[in-house]
Amino acid sequence: MTGPDRPGVLLLTYGSPASLERDDIRAYLARVRGGREPDAELVDEFTRRYRIIGGSPLIEITRAQATALEDRLGWPVEIGMRFSDPSIFDGLSALARSGITRVAAIILSPHYSTMLMNGYSRSIDDALASLRDAAPEVVLAGPWHDQPALIEAIASRIEEARARLRDDGPVPVLLSAHSIPLRVARGEPDYVAQLRHTAGAVAVRAGLPDDLWQFCWQSAGHEPGDWMKPDFADLMPELASRGSRAVIVAPIQFLADHLEILYDIDVGARQQAESAGLTFQRIESLNTHPGLIEALASVAATTAGRIVAV
Repeated sequence: MTGPDRPGVLLLTYGSPASLERDDIRAYLARVRGGREPDAELVDEFTRRYRIIGGSPLIEITRAQATALEDRLGWPVEIGMRFSDPSIFDGLSALARSGITRVAAIILSPHYSTMLMNGYSRSIDDALASLRDAAPEVVLAGPWHDQPALIEAIASRIEEARARLRDDGPVPVLLSAHSIPLRVARGEPDYVAQLRHTAGAVAVRAGLPDDLWQFCWQSAGHEPGDWMKPDFADLMPELASRGSRAVIVAPIQFLADHLEILYDIDVGARQQAESAGLTFQRIESLNTHPGLIEALASVAATTAGRIVAV
């Protein structure tokens, strides 16, 4: 490539439906499912969920994260959605038009699984092939689950939630991650280890006693087969039976408000907790928390350095 060596960043995540219309939600689900049409019952259920939360703010929040990271780094930062617009091609095209020659691509999930996330690599490759000679050099960042600023940010959110429940006695904290099929967990033990590592590091930083926190799963999918356990729904009655009066749910994997936060936790987990007689509290999502932006800046700089070395 010719021209000055200019780095940029592409932030990657799933995306969301274009609107609350059933046809848009159906089309989005079909893309998530690799082109397989979802059945009517599934479309109806997800339409109901998206309408309850008023639509997903994920794309808007991702744009805000990109703006904050751009301010922190002084590099151009674009976003690319895997299953909706703006696409990964759109993001890389914008960077190429800006004269960027090196791109650090960061999946907005700190934990990396080849089996679960290789679709991002394929989408990047497809976009680069379409851009041909205009394509920048791209390296996809690996796991960044142990970034100190990330751990600190999640821990601070837990401390804030605990302060709001100071009158409820010792409050257990459920550190949750998106459930995965058991077959995937068996094939990707490092991915599960990353999740558990983050949970343990956050618990230590937040000063949680061993008997007041537990790693668990949420948002099991609608595909057949066994999924990872325990789900936080299974734990609510158990916590109440031990005498707990309240519970805090702390997602350690999700970095922005979206369906799995605003519905699965704020609606589903809340109902499960309150049915068990527990006061419910969910930590505030990181969104544009300065600690998250600092972690992303560190990942971007390291990844850009790897590009230079190649």
